[in-house]
Amino acid sequence: MIQIFQNKDLLSKAAADFFVQKAQEAIQQHGRFVVALTGGSSPVELYKLLAQPPYTELISWPQTFIFWGDERWVPLTDERSNARMAHETLLDHVPIPAENIFPMRAESIEPETFALLYEQHLRDFLGNESPAFDLILLGMGDDGHTASLFPGTAVLHEESRYVQAYFLEPQAMYRITLTAPLINLAKAVCFLTFGSNKAPALFEVLEGKSNPEHYPSQLIRPENGELLWLVDEQAASLLTSANSGNM
Repeated sequence: MIQIFQNKDLLSKAAADFFVQKAQEAIQQHGRFVVALTGGSSPVELYKLLAQPPYTELISWPQTFIFWGDERWVPLTDERSNARMAHETLLDHVPIPAENIFPMRAESIEPETFALLYEQHLRDFLGNESPAFDLILLGMGDDGHTASLFPGTAVLHEESRYVQAYFLEPQAMYRITLTAPLINLAKAVCFLTFGSNKAPALFEVLEGKSNPEHYPSQLIRPENGELLWLVDEQAASLLTSANSGNM
């Protein structure tokens, strides 16, 4: 489903409403809400909204468990860290126990080893047979990447691993990412996409030919879950889909 909004503020408010809805549904159904956050600029306004009334009061934070969809292999104090951004905009402002937060970073081991440990923790936490997040938040780059699933990388072809670490040559750094097989098990996946620079890639992802090697966001198709695209008018300017609705 695609929802189109006049601006980023309205998009972020809709995302906050969706986040609260999924949190309340999950806690009512099985006593906890397990979510994977995204980084970059897309979720900043969303996180700030969730950290303020009325949203912060509508979520049972002690029953909320935070993971990440991807991360740069940098210290948690680094300004490039997705976890740092989430703490500064959201997590440091709500009553969530520290033991409910699982950043993608360990100071004393290699990224490949950490990815194996993070995957095992997810399998233990979510259930090994069908480990499904209640909600995964994603952004999309103007090259069509999502999480750390970048065009032309080997991780796009992963079929069994749920977490991968690899060295991304153009950025000269390691990235840790959830893989498409795990993301597609989620009960709900929500993309946040805005800005005219995203319009060409968004068109290709949603209406172009299947080409996930160049537009990795096409890999995200939840098997039994909900897929929601929240986009602004600028990002949606090239779309022709009849099933998109303006808000």
